[in-house]
Amino acid sequence: MLETSARLLRLLSLLQIPRDWSGADLAERLEVSTRTVRNDIERLRHLGYPVHGTRGSAGGYRLGAGTSLPPLLLDDEEAVAVTVGLRTAAGGGIAGVEETSLRALAKLEQVLPNRLRRRVEALQAYTVSVRGDDTGPRVDAETLTMIAAACRDHQQLRFEYRDHDGGDSRRVVEPYRLVNWGRRWYLVAFDIDRHAWRTFRVDRITPKTPTGSRFTPRELPEDVTDRVTRGVSAAAWRFRASVTVHAPAAFLSARIPPAAGTIEAVDDTTCVLHTGADTPQALAINIGRLGMHGIDFTVGDPPELVELLRSLADRYLRAIAGATRTSTPTTGG
Repeated sequence: MLETSARLLRLLSLLQIPRDWSGADLAERLEVSTRTVRNDIERLRHLGYPVHGTRGSAGGYRLGAGTSLPPLLLDDEEAVAVTVGLRTAAGGGIAGVEETSLRALAKLEQVLPNRLRRRVEALQAYTVSVRGDDTGPRVDAETLTMIAAACRDHQQLRFEYRDHDGGDSRRVVEPYRLVNWGRRWYLVAFDIDRHAWRTFRVDRITPKTPTGSRFTPRELPEDVTDRVTRGVSAAAWRFRASVTVHAPAAFLSARIPPAAGTIEAVDDTTCVLHTGADTPQALAINIGRLGMHGIDFTVGDPPELVELLRSLADRYLRAIAGATRTSTPTTGG
């Protein structure tokens, strides 16, 4: 039989599994009597663990939510996941959580076994994080949790919004999803006054309380991640181009990311890629990737892009002017 303290930890570990446990099941697992189980349940309750019990043949014990947070038991995988998450949160991105994340991380790493610490360090050292913008503004944690709760509860949001040009407006929306891209957070919502889906930067939102009335959820029009990446990219473009691509729209869409632009089908063999970038050079690089996929294309505008592509073409031709063309030998039968 386990000693009392060890048995309580084992009992707590079992109760953290989300299911109802009968007294007999717990007694069998712990190799004690059902009376001992009842006494141990009372000890846990005195320690602050909200163990709920129901009578009857279908009854049992279940660990519920209480008014305060008691100590938690984590298995190896959970401990690794929480540690990595806290290290990421401590790096910034959400205002106000860095210090609390560091405090929680220090407590957890102090008791983390060496075998788990090595796994965490290896995971951090050999993981590359893909970020959309690592220098973006931080988001207020309270604003983020308020929006998430409104998404969950299907409750309208009222807020002041500062747009890209610095203009202010009041919005009433039905919130649906939060999307994190690098250090930026975006809200995908249905704008009530404009009768259209919109994407909002969360750091530009100033919520108004109380929140609005509840709403019946609509069907999302498309993948929310694609919607954000396309919208964010397009909003940042200074130079735009419509490229005629000599390939089917489905063929092209399978080979470029949503952030590259939108694709408009022309016929079975041709489509138009509406794309852009912050500079003509970046736009030329993006379009040049089409050729790397073996796709032919035609560019007619803007003039800065046409001239740059012409200059690059001349440069490439000069680069291979002295090279000897080689052909693959063929074998005859």
